[in-house]
Amino acid sequence: MLRSNMERDPSGQNQPVTPQEMASLNQVISVDCADSAGRAPCVVDFKSLQPVDCPCGLARRAFQDRSDVPYTLHVTEILESARPHYHKRMTETYFILECEPGAYLELDDRQMPVVPGIACLIPPGVVHRAVGRMKVLIVVTPKFDSTDEFVVG
Repeated sequence: MLRSNMERDPSGQNQPVTPQEMASLNQVISVDCADSAGRAPCVVDFKSLQPVDCPCGLARRAFQDRSDVPYTLHVTEILESARPHYHKRMTETYFILECEPGAYLELDDRQMPVVPGIACLIPPGVVHRAVGRMKVLIVVTPKFDSTDEFVVG
């Protein structure tokens, strides 16, 4: 876990949070995300979430069960077998965390080269897929619904 910008050391580099700092953080912030009344913060360790198959690869999805949160947040490992698909209702915002050289997004048959740090808004109806291995943070609104995922071809 990296520190926030406010906690950078004088060299300007982020420093990892120590296990002791993480333990004290977990005592202050609730890690029980079942509070759907929205009264408690929620900390999610994506490594602890079970990955599920999706047209892009393997997704780990958070906040699906929180009725007070209007979106789901996914960390998705894009695989070579990613398939073109679209959604009728959902909007996705991809934020590229990691990618191999030459990776790109296909958006309605257009290719958009990507590098880490790029964000792409994908409105409903746009046929899309990621090409090349990458790790992507995806914000899905409204919440992810598997019945609104249509594979093309």
